[in-house]
Amino acid sequence: MTVTTRLYQAADRRAFIDLNLDWIEESFSVEKSDRDQLERPEESILGAGGQIMVAELNGDVVGTGAILPPHHHPADDRKWLEIVKMSARKDLRGKGIGQAILEALIGQAREMQADAIWLETNSDLTAAIGLYEKCDFRHLAHDELWPTPYARCNVQMVREL
Repeated sequence: MTVTTRLYQAADRRAFIDLNLDWIEESFSVEKSDRDQLERPEESILGAGGQIMVAELNGDVVGTGAILPPHHHPADDRKWLEIVKMSARKDLRGKGIGQAILEALIGQAREMQADAIWLETNSDLTAAIGLYEKCDFRHLAHDELWPTPYARCNVQMVREL
């Protein structure tokens, strides 16, 4: 199985929405921040200076991930980026799609000259957390946590670049 990654194109819009709604609705509720990013990815992610990556298998989009424009951490002046909307098609989970997307996003963050990448997830998503840990993300301690717009997010992680 050979998964390739590339930058998002307008024709990927439906797959980006569907793949993300699939995992969110499976265990959680779709929240306002989700709707903003999924209904208007060109504005809310690309138009704001972010990037969306897609993973392809045999010409089908089977995974997605996005990196949002710089966030400035309240405690320092480094350039931070945020990873959002990581997804892999349900029947292909555990086959390296998430890792391919994550590695491509880390590459994008380096090109964007970020100092660190931050992400939020949920403690129930053990496979995702395992992937992030494998790719050198560390858990933020309680006193390092950032405010979050998501009710479902109870884990925050960071990777220094």
